[in-house]
Amino acid sequence: MKAAKGTVFKYGDNVDTDVIIPARHLNTSDPEELAKHCMEDIDREFVKKVKAGDVIVATKNFGCGSSREHAPIAIKAAGVSCVIAETFARIFYRNAINIGLPIVECREAAREIEAQDEVEVDFDTGLITNLTKGRTYQGQAFPEFMQKIIDCGGLVNYINEG
Repeated sequence: MKAAKGTVFKYGDNVDTDVIIPARHLNTSDPEELAKHCMEDIDREFVKKVKAGDVIVATKNFGCGSSREHAPIAIKAAGVSCVIAETFARIFYRNAINIGLPIVECREAAREIEAQDEVEVDFDTGLITNLTKGRTYQGQAFPEFMQKIIDCGGLVNYINEG
């Protein structure tokens, strides 16, 4: 996957793993089951409205809280193609890359992009384009090795292909 394009779901600061996938649903690690409950404690309509390719945009410290991999797995399984944020919690960042969920840090984009905007993200360059508003932002591009991990669908697949 070299690019993502979709409609934005917008959230604020400190979206923690407990609202991404509530603890009461951690009795499974099945991605499809986790996807059914993704974001439900912060956005009841998310799972009804999200479509394959859509993008989550948030401000500071996205994915804070516990170190569970269930959070990025739920987001990816729900069909989200990319998460853009001003900053990510370090363990969420690592878990997202490990399971093949593209994430991009960009302060300006995270602050200016609004819910329902249509955005496109080029992972080779880090360029984020708000197609709705005709604005572009320079996000952090992935190093080549991280792109390969994401393209393989996660770290385990990357290692198995190596």
